[in-house]
Amino acid sequence: MTADPADPLSVQERAVLALERRSWPGPGAKERAVREELGISPVRYYQLLNALLDDRRALEEDPVTVNRLRRVREARRGRR
Repeated sequence: MTADPADPLSVQERAVLALERRSWPGPGAKERAVREELGISPVRYYQLLNALLDDRRALEEDPVTVNRLRRVREARRGRR
């Protein structure tokens, strides 16, 4: 399902971007926050996040975070 480019990001999509902007003290902290704050599994979180990286609306909402994560994703793809 593709979102209409005219529609704003959902509350959940904004929350995913906000969570991704934060820094994490150690292993497991981010996954715990995903479960507690968003109420979804880490697997679902990363599925949503990956889709957001290809969404123009997310780029407009938070270009710094989206561009940083796109660079990380491309670097990982290059190592495969």
